[in-house]
Amino acid sequence: MAAAVKPASELNAWERFKKDVVRDKWLYLLLLPGMAFMLIFRYIPIFGNVIAFMEYNPYDMAGSTWVGFDQFIKLFQKPAFMKVFGNTLYISILKMVCGFPIPIILALMMNEMRNMKFKKASQTLLYLPHFISWVVMAGLIMSMLDPTTGLVTAILKFFTGKDLQVLTDKNLFVPMLIITDIYKGMGWGTIIYFAALSGVDPQLYEAAEIDGARKWKQLLHITLPSITPTIVIMLILNCNNIVNAGFDQIFMLYSALVYDVADIIDTYVYRIGIQKADYSFSTAAGMFKSVIALVMILIVNTVAKKTGNEGIW
Repeated sequence: MAAAVKPASELNAWERFKKDVVRDKWLYLLLLPGMAFMLIFRYIPIFGNVIAFMEYNPYDMAGSTWVGFDQFIKLFQKPAFMKVFGNTLYISILKMVCGFPIPIILALMMNEMRNMKFKKASQTLLYLPHFISWVVMAGLIMSMLDPTTGLVTAILKFFTGKDLQVLTDKNLFVPMLIITDIYKGMGWGTIIYFAALSGVDPQLYEAAEIDGARKWKQLLHITLPSITPTIVIMLILNCNNIVNAGFDQIFMLYSALVYDVADIIDTYVYRIGIQKADYSFSTAAGMFKSVIALVMILIVNTVAKKTGNEGIW
């Protein structure tokens, strides 16, 4: 006699999961490469953080001496680290403050375009910089800012009358980082906001037009309130980058002449950990950065929920 099949309501969590896997096996198979990537390159390396609490010997990890929080104490006693920490916060906060609103404004402007061919062409051109690596982008930027042959340098000289050395000038290097970072990411950042805008009920706009509301009023009272949950979620996720000023970008563009303003935690860790082989100290610096990022996400998520918005959990 065939065994009775339990109704779905009586299945425990493990049984429901097995049933889902059998039913959607091909979808779960597609999920495996992404899960393997996250496991190998994101979760397994977490266990390597233990070397921040020891005097690590790369040739004999088992024989390495446990030193507790000595590496962190040494970290905070170094004036050089406090300087790069300040640079990291300054650059990352500037990038977030200046760059976060740009994709929102861009998405709102493009949402009002009525010529679909022009709209699609504009979107494609705006997305392209995202797919260019910072290695290639840095080469283009250095060519454009070359003191003798650079196009941007020539334009700046025409308006200012000065030969500006942007890549070696401490006053101009950070603004250049902000502008190029915004240029590279603003188009890609609009995608999530286009998705949110597509979910706004068109009947709300029709009702507003009947009531005499013009585009500006519709934007303030319908569009922005409708996409506010998305904006809040993206703000919370961006706070994860509060101590991530962009290693690839800075590493490709900076030089010893601008270390005072451009040296950040990631480049500092690279120099100490890779070039000087002080693995324990550099791991402590990287772990400190991760803890700060976690605390920022927790704080912003809590504030968002307390103010009536949705958090990420």
